[in-house]
Amino acid sequence: MGISAGLLETLYRTLWYPALPFALLAAGGSRGPDRRERLGRPPIAITGAARRVWMHAASVGEIEAIRPLARGMRERFPEFELVVTAMTAAGRDAARRRIPGAAACLLAPLDCPAALRGFLARVRPEIVLLAETELWPNLIGEASRAGARVGIVNGRLSERSLRRYKLVYGLIAAALGRLEIALVQSREDADRFVALGAPAGIVAITGNTKFDPGDTPAPPRLALRNFAGGRPLLIAGSTAPGEERMSLTAYDNLRDRFPGLALALAPRHLDRAGEVAAEIQAAGFRYVRASELPPADYDPLSLDLKFRDASVLLLDTMGELRSLYGCAAVAFVGGSIAPPRGGQNLAEPAAAGVPVIFGPHYENQRQVGDALLNAGGARVIEGAAEMEIVCGEWLADGAARHAAGARARAAFASLAGGAIATLDHLTPVFRNI
Repeated sequence: MGISAGLLETLYRTLWYPALPFALLAAGGSRGPDRRERLGRPPIAITGAARRVWMHAASVGEIEAIRPLARGMRERFPEFELVVTAMTAAGRDAARRRIPGAAACLLAPLDCPAALRGFLARVRPEIVLLAETELWPNLIGEASRAGARVGIVNGRLSERSLRRYKLVYGLIAAALGRLEIALVQSREDADRFVALGAPAGIVAITGNTKFDPGDTPAPPRLALRNFAGGRPLLIAGSTAPGEERMSLTAYDNLRDRFPGLALALAPRHLDRAGEVAAEIQAAGFRYVRASELPPADYDPLSLDLKFRDASVLLLDTMGELRSLYGCAAVAFVGGSIAPPRGGQNLAEPAAAGVPVIFGPHYENQRQVGDALLNAGGARVIEGAAEMEIVCGEWLADGAARHAAGARARAAFASLAGGAIATLDHLTPVFRNI
């Protein structure tokens, strides 16, 4: 006999208290300010008659996806202040850079009832919006009990996530039953949310909010533009362990045919920068770290010779990959060669008009990945040999490369409209409080 939903909820809530010290340590909440945010005691309290929306996202990619929503909310519902939380410090920092109109950008409280109650008492949101797959049972339950209207935006649910959540079906179904609205990216996502217990009547397909053709990034800083410097640039972006070595192997072989080719490696997690630097050194290439380059305008002749002669760039800075894609000839997007990461952001290089390559495991990017492949703006590879072949074809034929990039941009543009559709569906939620 299965465990009842009520018992699962009680067990989950109760176990958070003995688990709290370990969860706090795992979440990186050892520093004072971070610890206070994780425990639901951020340096923010309600002021005056301000009304608030709490938007929560997992990390950097999800923060990027809710940016068009944040901008649209400020325009449509200016009476509401916006508080943004993220599960990671990188996500919080990205929100501070990329959502400048927010009243506060914080680390999310842990899914512990006491932490959530403290946070909700300080922020007092009237609406809580969770991005993508942030299905935290206590967060949803405590926010609902506090009187907030809770919804999912830009929702997605892979088959793998569905199987995992079904192991605690009663717990998740009870949480989904408390939602006001669930706005999801695709028909497949809608079916999976309903299969997990979301009432069919609250689920609507709005598309991916990340696709915003009007949001053009600023050019990269001068030092990065000069690194590209008119030579073809291969970017391996948001890479996972093993994908840097694959990219370096392909690059080493491509240099025999294209001597001027440069490579930029951007690991998905910056704490791996030392590990990636060691890979570059082992491959025998001159390289430069983006963090060592001048932050603004400078005299190129003043640079150390190693900077001027570098053929590989280690992008170990936050927030510069998106703009650097505009300098690329070809882009590989990581987290896709081996499971279980599910692929990283394919939309950014596509929006820049760059032909894209990625691995077979792009489950989390299925909508944009399939659109790029169907349009002829992308290719799937399984390793260094295929990466070399595909890059070699595009580098050798400029017309074909530019045509593939144009098709990638067109495929990206065809997916636009998700943010507007989401805001349209949210309007009754905002207006009927």
